[in-house]
Amino acid sequence: MNNLKMICKELHSFLILWSTQSLSLLGSSMTSFVLILWTYEEKGSALTTALLAVCSYAPYVAMSIFAGALSDKWNKKLTLLVSDSFAAVCTFVVLVLLKTGQLEIWHLYALNALNGLMGTVQQPAVDVTVTLIVPKKHYQRVSGLRSLSGSVVNILTPIAATTLYAVFGLSAVVYFDLATFLCAFVTLCLWIKIPEGKCAGEGKEPLVQSAKAGLSYLWSNRGILDLMLFLAAINLTASMYNAAFPAMLLSRAGGGETALAAVNTATGLAMLAGSIAASLLPEPKSRIRVICNTLLLAMSTENFILALGTSIPVWCIGGVLGWIWIPIMNANMDVVMRSHIPVEMQGRVYAARNTLQFFTIPIGYLLGGLLVDRVFEPFMAVQSSAGTASLWCSLFGSGKGAGAALFFFVIGILGVVTCLMFRRDKHIWKLEE
Repeated sequence: MNNLKMICKELHSFLILWSTQSLSLLGSSMTSFVLILWTYEEKGSALTTALLAVCSYAPYVAMSIFAGALSDKWNKKLTLLVSDSFAAVCTFVVLVLLKTGQLEIWHLYALNALNGLMGTVQQPAVDVTVTLIVPKKHYQRVSGLRSLSGSVVNILTPIAATTLYAVFGLSAVVYFDLATFLCAFVTLCLWIKIPEGKCAGEGKEPLVQSAKAGLSYLWSNRGILDLMLFLAAINLTASMYNAAFPAMLLSRAGGGETALAAVNTATGLAMLAGSIAASLLPEPKSRIRVICNTLLLAMSTENFILALGTSIPVWCIGGVLGWIWIPIMNANMDVVMRSHIPVEMQGRVYAARNTLQFFTIPIGYLLGGLLVDRVFEPFMAVQSSAGTASLWCSLFGSGKGAGAALFFFVIGILGVVTCLMFRRDKHIWKLEE
C-alpha cells in the first residue's frame, strides 16, 4: 500500500493529465466514429470513408518534421492548450454546419486536414511532456497506462457513440465531445505544471537546420531508424486494414452497425487486457524480441480470421487475437525510444519519426479504399454472378463485402512477410547491446 502511495505521488501530475486527456480522447473518438457511420450511410463507399483518414494524416506526415523543431522550442503547456482548442473549434464548426443543414462530406475532409496539421505540433509536445513529468523508472508503467486508456476508449467508443447516435443523433455526440474538451482544457490550464526541458541550440538553430537535426540523429542511430521503418511497413498494412474494415463489417451478411460496434468493443477489451499486462509484466530480457514477436502474432491471426469468418463471434475472436499484443508492443517500443533518445532531442526525433513511421498511413488508407472499391469488390461480384460455386465464393462469401474479405486475406499475407523480413535486420538487434 505504501509503495502504491509513493508511485501515485511520483506520478501525480501525469495521472491528472492522463485521466482528463483520456476523457477528451473518448469524446473525439466518438465523434470520429459516428462521422464514419454518417459518411458511409451517405455514400456507401470504402474510399469515401478512407479519405477521412487520408485528409488527417497527409498534412500530419508532410509537416511533422518541421513542427517537431518548433515543439522543442515552444512552451509545452501552451502548445497543448492551443492545439486542443483548435480541435474543439473544428468540432464546433461541424456542429454549426449540421444544425444549419449544410454539412457536406468535403467539409469533413477540410476539417480533418486542419486537425491533422495542428496534430503535427501537438503529438511531439505530448511525448516530450510525458518524459518531462515522469521519472525514468516509471516509463514502462506509464506506457502501459497510456495503452490502458486507449483500450478503454476503444471499448467505450463504439457502444457510447452508436447509442447516442441512434437515440439522439450526431449533434449529441458532438456536444459530448465539446464537454470533454472543456474538462481537459480547464484541468491542464489550472492544475498541471509542465517543466521546460533544455533544447539543444535553443534560440539559435534555424527551423530547417533544427528539423535536419532529427533526421541526422536517426541516420547516425540506424537501430532506431530501422525500427521506425519496420513500424512504417506495419502501418501500411494496418491502414489498409482500417480502410476496409468498416466496409466489410457494415456490408457483409450478418454484419451491420451492431457487428462493427461488437468487434470494436472486443478489440478494445483485448487492448485493455494487453495494457494491464504491459503495466504489470517485469522488464523483458529482450524488448526487440517482444516487439517483433507480438507484431508477428497480431499479423498472422486477425486478418485471416476476419477474412474467413462469417459471424460476429468469429470476427470478435479475430479482433482479440490481433489487438491483445499491441499494448505490449507499444510499451516496449516506447521504453526503447525514451531510453535511447536524449530528452533535448526528443521533440525533433519524434517529429522525424512521425514523418518516417506514419507516411505509409495515408498511402495505405488510399490504397485500401481504392483496391476494395475498384478491384476486390468487382472481382468478387463477377465470381458471385458466374452461376457456379467458385473457390473464392466458398472462402469469402458473395455479395457486397466479399471483396473486402478477400482483401483482408491478402493484407494478412503482406503483414506476415513484413514481420519475417524485419526480424533479420541486424541494426534493430544492436539496440539490445
